[in-house]
Amino acid sequence: MEVIVIESKAFEELLNQLVEKLQPTEKELNKWIDGKEAMEILHITAKSTLQKMRDNGEIEFSKINDRTILYNRFSIEEFIESKKSKTF
Repeated sequence: MEVIVIESKAFEELLNQLVEKLQPTEKELNKWIDGKEAMEILHITAKSTLQKMRDNGEIEFSKINDRTILYNRFSIEEFIESKKSKTF
């Protein structure tokens, strides 16, 4: 068995770095995401599929202007959860 000795100050710094890496990033916490990220989460490649989901009211969105539409990350996650199947 190998024993490693480390100063308490160095150990604290190492622990702080580990905690920082394990915390969610700011991007993960954003409520509103762009179409590209929404498509990645939904595993779809066609913008028309995303538009169809908007038109059907399956996911929440906010139209900022004619060219900018943002999607509610949480409504996308709820949509995915609503499609899950229970195992036998």
